[in-house]
Amino acid sequence: MSQMLSTYPTAVAMFEAATERNPNGAFIRYFDATLTYREVDRQSSVFAAALARHGFSRGDRLGIQAQSLPQAIIAMLATWKLGGVFVAMNPMYRPREVALLLNDAQPVVFMAEPQLLNDVFDRLPDGTHRPEIVLSADAVAYGQIDSRIPLPTPLSSSNYEYFNAYIQRHQQETWKPRDVSPDDIAALIYTSGTTGLPKGAIITQGGIALGGALSRDAHALPEKGNVLALAPLFHVSGVVMSVATAIHAAAAVIVNYRFHPDVVVEMIEKHAPEAAAGPITAFIAIMNAKGATREAISKLKIPMSGGAPVPAAVADSYEERFGVALRTGYGLTETSGAAFMEPHSERRRIDPNSGTLSVGKLLPSFEAMIVDENGISLDTGGVGEVVLRGPCVSPGYWRNPEDSARAMRPDGFYTGDVGFFDADGWLYLIDRKKDVIIAGGYKIWPREVEDVIYGHPAALEVAVIGVADSYRGETVKAVISLKPGAKVDKSEIIDLCREKLAAYKVPRLVEIIDELPKNPAGKILRRELRE
Repeated sequence: MSQMLSTYPTAVAMFEAATERNPNGAFIRYFDATLTYREVDRQSSVFAAALARHGFSRGDRLGIQAQSLPQAIIAMLATWKLGGVFVAMNPMYRPREVALLLNDAQPVVFMAEPQLLNDVFDRLPDGTHRPEIVLSADAVAYGQIDSRIPLPTPLSSSNYEYFNAYIQRHQQETWKPRDVSPDDIAALIYTSGTTGLPKGAIITQGGIALGGALSRDAHALPEKGNVLALAPLFHVSGVVMSVATAIHAAAAVIVNYRFHPDVVVEMIEKHAPEAAAGPITAFIAIMNAKGATREAISKLKIPMSGGAPVPAAVADSYEERFGVALRTGYGLTETSGAAFMEPHSERRRIDPNSGTLSVGKLLPSFEAMIVDENGISLDTGGVGEVVLRGPCVSPGYWRNPEDSARAMRPDGFYTGDVGFFDADGWLYLIDRKKDVIIAGGYKIWPREVEDVIYGHPAALEVAVIGVADSYRGETVKAVISLKPGAKVDKSEIIDLCREKLAAYKVPRLVEIIDELPKNPAGKILRRELRE
């Protein structure tokens, strides 16, 4: 295990150590503004002291509905200092969805951008849990946002007190540190459920601290470097793979409100970040952005894509254009970040039979196995469900014992992902268990078909789904968006698949659309296409 991996018992201890090592160094870079570790420590302590005065107790929840803002990081740290629980809420959620989360998490503090307070919070259904303290977080409070990034309107018309004013009003409060343990709940990050209420995955203080250490080690992030936040701060990748990773190295985290590929390219050129973790859709957008030259993009030393399988053709294209290997990794909300990552000292591996790009090797502290439908462990090469164990794995879902028992079993966390190991311990993911297509009795994994279509020069993004078929049960449909200015005949896609796939895997239907649906973390939503 790398010497760099020596970790801290809690996220709070990790931040305290970073502040001591780099008090005047940059912690948050937000466009042209910079907040130092000392300043963030001061503001988070004042906020914590103010909340403590108003009765915020250990285990209480603080909810935030916002894009990636400095206020979110400051409030998250204050919550952790109090032994409280940070609850991340998607800013795309509408009143009904926010009401479900408020009723489930029962936060005593809620903070959101002004327009979300006006358009969402003030329109919550009757009977919804109402937090005792409600604050507004203005997107321009810490610096002007690049004009290319669209801002909501009205920008600052909330009826609620602003976060910065609340801190200013409590400047004289004295912060008295609380004891925080590794098993304390640090965050609830809701997974995107396909039906009903999303599940709140419990992430512990120890899980965030170790997750940050593992990510830092896997990225070879140097002390006091720079981490580019490609994933939003309401996603586990934003919290752990960006913020916690930066804190472990006393480094800076670069946040840009919301993803804009042209702006991100300029941030890469300006700050030369050593690390960035994000969905493959973000890297595809970067590759097609203005100014995405080899000179600019090669300044991002170790880019890592996770959250969805990476097509080998895209990884090859990225490296050919920019001279930097696009690393792959694998983790889930329930694993507090990455559990696997391609070693930066080794070449990536592609399965010769399926063309699947490996997501790398198991990171320290994790254990993994592949099991069949009866939960029996399979030998090397056996295809089955990925099961993970380790201190970063969530202990369960908030107030949801049924789903917790179903997923977090005595032998490990059943991920719902299907894959296999090679003889050297490299993991190859095939697909989500629930996304398998069964046509005429044959199993078809969408990812295999997608990887073939990504090899077409006109394809920008691809999703393969099963649609009802009266004869075969299901048939294969490919939904594709094209690169700017590109044109393609649907027959070209079918011919390409016929050349490289068995006949039963070839799409019978091909649809070209402008843009594929994605969640806020950039993951393509097959289920919306199926609906």
